[in-house]
This record gives sequence, structure tokens and C-alpha cells, in this order.
Amino acid sequence: MQKLSFFLHVIDNISDWSGKLVSFLIVFMIGLISYEVVLRYIFNAPTIWSHETSLFLYGAYAILAGAYTLRHRWHVNMDIVYARLSQRQRAIVDLLTSALFFVFCIVLLWHGGQFALRSLQLLETTTTPWDPPLYPLKLTIPVAAFLLLLQGLAKFIRDLIIAITGKELL
Repeated sequence: MQKLSFFLHVIDNISDWSGKLVSFLIVFMIGLISYEVVLRYIFNAPTIWSHETSLFLYGAYAILAGAYTLRHRWHVNMDIVYARLSQRQRAIVDLLTSALFFVFCIVLLWHGGQFALRSLQLLETTTTPWDPPLYPLKLTIPVAAFLLLLQGLAKFIRDLIIAITGKELL
């Protein structure tokens, strides 16, 4: 059990580290959007790249934050029913629904990986006037799917232990 606890702790640390790292994208977005607002409305000199860059940053932020969100149980639940269940019953419900979660993550990892690889092979760009590379953003899809799958595995193991023993793994 000690090795299992260590393994789960490593996964949690990866999710925490990646989530905190990704959170800094918001700081860059704020700076970028503020920069654009000043240029556009004060100096009447808008850029052609800031809007697209902020969309890329937000896209990466939104998808890469999934594992961190799962780690801290911030995803949406049907609390009307779920909150009334005991800890063991919630773990059992989570175990039953985990099959859908794992199918989703595996499909996202597989198809997202193919999608990103194809984009990288083509050195895909957006075809807008600025025309930045699109493949870095698409590469975040399989990375995020892998991180989410890893954190989902940790949650599954914890739920299994609670369902069997009725106690959380410390």
C-alpha cells in the first residue's frame, strides 16, 4: 500500500505542477489583451496577431487544466443525487461511470494524437493574415488527454479502495 500511495502521490504532483504551470497562461493573456486594448483604443494601432494569440493561449489553458481540475474534484457532478450518497456509494458510482471517462480519454488521446501528428507533419498554419503555426496548439490535445488519463487512473484507484474498504488511502 505504501508503494501505491507513493505512485498516487506522484500522479497528483504531476497534475498539480502542470496545472500551476498552465495557470500562468492567464497572466500572459491578460498582458496581451491589455496591450491590444491600449494599442487599439488609445493609439488607434491594433495588431493583427494579439486576438489569435490570446485564443491559442486560452485553448491551451482550457484543455491542459483538465487533470488539475480532476485532481481537485472541481468538475461538475449531479449534486442533487451525488451529495446525498455516502463516501462509499459515491466511490461506487464513480467506478461505474469511470468506464465512460476512460473511453473518452483514450479516444481523445488516440485521435488527438493523430490530429496533432498530422498537423505537425504539415507544419499547419491558420491561413489568417498573420498565419501563425497551429500545430503547437494541437499538440496540447494528446498531452492534456494523457495527463487527464493519468489523473483519472489515480482517482479510479482511490475510488476502488474506498469502495472495497470504506476508507480513503492516506
